[in-house]
Amino acid sequence: MHLPARFSALFAAAALAVCAAAAPAQTSSSQTPGQTVNTPPAQTGNGSYIAINPLAGVRYNNKWDISATMAYQHIKAGPTVLQGANLGGFDLSGSMYMSRRWRVESSVRGFYGTSGIGNLNSLNQKGPFISEYLFTAGPEWLGPHNAHGAIYLHALGGGAYGDFEGDLHGQNAQGAGFYNNQIAPAAILGGHIDLNRSARWVFRITPDAVMTHYSINYPPNTSQFDVNFAISVGVQYKFLSRRK
Repeated sequence: MHLPARFSALFAAAALAVCAAAAPAQTSSSQTPGQTVNTPPAQTGNGSYIAINPLAGVRYNNKWDISATMAYQHIKAGPTVLQGANLGGFDLSGSMYMSRRWRVESSVRGFYGTSGIGNLNSLNQKGPFISEYLFTAGPEWLGPHNAHGAIYLHALGGGAYGDFEGDLHGQNAQGAGFYNNQIAPAAILGGHIDLNRSARWVFRITPDAVMTHYSINYPPNTSQFDVNFAISVGVQYKFLSRRK
């Protein structure tokens, strides 16, 4: 199954932008990996002053970081529900570096919103509230990077908990065409687009493809593999303790 075109186009455009920005920083042969070039003093007619570069302390050798972002995801609450649900929520992530390029990331995400419905029109049921929680972890790879920003790629696996029946007012999931409330396998493929604001603070954009495998316990007792687009925007904080 192909990833959504919006996800591919967004990630490709951002990757080209960061790579273009990284090119000038790689022309200096005297610069060592993980270091940045300090801004030289600026001269004036009455003397000189030092222009402080907020990115001068940017490194990629910290051991820990955390991020908090606002998140969006498009899902379907059931295998036969034609109208998808646009859910908003949060994404809390943390990473531990294992080497210069590799680290381990864990992520907890929650999404909330209303959904279209299948077969409850006779009961005047409209827009029931649903929610989904994702608990994942996995490897992450540091791609092109310089003082201005970086691109990370990650592959996370774990589980999802979907609450689809809580707002059906006593009606079962079958009547609405929804999945049952359940814990299901989940995976996330994507990455981060980071724009450094200082040595510690980063503006972060995270486009992902979220894969889930929910099942239904009413006839025909099937399961459904779904791939949905998600994106989150927020900040990352780096703890400046260095990895060993």
